[in-house]
Amino acid sequence: MPDLPGYMMTCLRTGKLAFLAILVSGGIVLQILACALYNNWWPMLTVIMYVPLPMPLLFFVGSDSSSLLTVSDSGWANATKFLTGASAIGSIAIPVILKHAGVIGWGALAMELSSFFVFVTAIMCYLGMGNEDDYSML
Repeated sequence: MPDLPGYMMTCLRTGKLAFLAILVSGGIVLQILACALYNNWWPMLTVIMYVPLPMPLLFFVGSDSSSLLTVSDSGWANATKFLTGASAIGSIAIPVILKHAGVIGWGALAMELSSFFVFVTAIMCYLGMGNEDDYSML
């Protein structure tokens, strides 16, 4: 797309940023609806795992997000993969455990898991945009 004029490239970049904002907002709305519709605020425990989910990516990887998708011998990259995976598994496990204990219902579980997948989609889109000069990781 290098043959597009500058204003078109700016418009496309702004659209990508707006899409990320819509994804994150949708994830937050699903998270709150999972609690409010069923009058049970226990599913909000998942937020504890949503907060540290992108932190290893920001702290350890820096602007080289391609090292996450390849095999590397770097200890920091491996620590980042481990911490991100642990946060992701915790984000899935908390609602499943709450459902198994009978604290939340099937609807709240479905909304919690869909909120998780919306957040993961937003993070993956952000990593894909990180290769451009305007939206680097740091």
